[in-house]
Amino acid sequence: MAKNKIKYVCQECGYESAKWMGKCPACQEWNTMVEEKEPKKGSRSFQTGTQNKHSKPEAITSITTTKEPRVLSEMPELNRVLGGGIVPGSLVLIGGDPGIGKSTLLLQLSSQLADKKLKVLYISGEESVRQTKLRADRLAIKSENLYILAETNLEEVSGAINDMEPSFVVIDSIQTVYNDDITSAPGSVAQVRECTSELMKIAKGKGIPIFIVGHVTKEGSIAGPRLLEHMVDSVLYFEGERHHTFRILRSVKNRFGSTHEMGIFEMKEEGLREVRNPSEIFLEERSEGVAGSTVVASMEGTRPVLVEIQALISPTSFGNPRRMATGLNQSRVPLLMAVLEKRAGLLLQNQDAYVKVAGGVKLDEPAIDLAVAVSIASSFRDQSTKPDDVLIGEVGLTGEVRRVSRIEQRVQEAAKLGFKRAIIPSKNRTGLTVPASIEVIGVQSVQEALKISLGGS
Repeated sequence: MAKNKIKYVCQECGYESAKWMGKCPACQEWNTMVEEKEPKKGSRSFQTGTQNKHSKPEAITSITTTKEPRVLSEMPELNRVLGGGIVPGSLVLIGGDPGIGKSTLLLQLSSQLADKKLKVLYISGEESVRQTKLRADRLAIKSENLYILAETNLEEVSGAINDMEPSFVVIDSIQTVYNDDITSAPGSVAQVRECTSELMKIAKGKGIPIFIVGHVTKEGSIAGPRLLEHMVDSVLYFEGERHHTFRILRSVKNRFGSTHEMGIFEMKEEGLREVRNPSEIFLEERSEGVAGSTVVASMEGTRPVLVEIQALISPTSFGNPRRMATGLNQSRVPLLMAVLEKRAGLLLQNQDAYVKVAGGVKLDEPAIDLAVAVSIASSFRDQSTKPDDVLIGEVGLTGEVRRVSRIEQRVQEAAKLGFKRAIIPSKNRTGLTVPASIEVIGVQSVQEALKISLGGS
């Protein structure tokens, strides 16, 4: 009788080795190699999906397609992040810190779909049926089409889906589900990979959209192998501070829509509530007439969001000045300070710099460069910018201000919120149609932007 082969698998990246190693050679993490047994060939105890085993290749010109209608929830913010609604047969992964609100969001979504006479199956591997019911009572959920199942065995989960044939399924969470054919513990690389593969067959074979919850590591990435994110159709991250009420749902992968879409929610006692205009929230506590504060119009997917950039420049007490950034790329701060020192004549080499994006949002696009640079110069000179100015533009190493995308949407959002002047790259000024309530000024260099916004050379 053949023995099962033993292998060692890294629980962080999925690297496999025939022998144990203290340090994974792929991700360089320590003590992550765990012993696992390879399943015997043909040991699968059940089959899922209805895919044809003998499918033949087809010419792409002969394939006919039909536009499947998406299922819309009562949360437009979630619909936007998903690319316009829930696609039938899609597999969506939602990750986030513990207690951030993933289960609450999915339970509210399940209730809204159940209220539309859709049969919804909510499978919880972390809570009992009574515990889930207590949370549903707090959220005032009373739909008869919402069914709860507390189960972690994949075969039982698959059987419940095949017997019930729901229109929508939630798995909370994938790290608790296990396959009897895999000898490793639930949550291991092999278990997560195999369980997700079986759920994907069910989703594609039966056309059932399945949402699965994934735990995150201390670095904030989805726990388990990177393969998990490649297998699913969409990956959503639920972000936010547990000590604040606002939550951000961000799309980092979406086969059916644009990536980097963002939805804003506010955690209330009765559940999550949508925030329709996030720009007003990010700017509501802004102090006017204070040096080091500017406003930038950033694009989050297809939505323009106005955010405050704050900078604090102070003389250093050490030999090496500090450069700290919160909410933006850490390397952008010393780069922009070098440009200001070389091109604008600001002596910043003996100054500590602290730059922050107010409101807890994270920005990762070059269009915020000009606002960051002006904030640093404003704090260094102790001169405030005009409170009704918004700055947009990428800054190059030679001090030029480069064009950015979707400038009309950014300027229109600024005009909607009452800003009177927009300082943008001069290349974006050509052919631009903007509201009459806002003045648009094109600049070619950082020096020109500083002269306009701070009134100096």
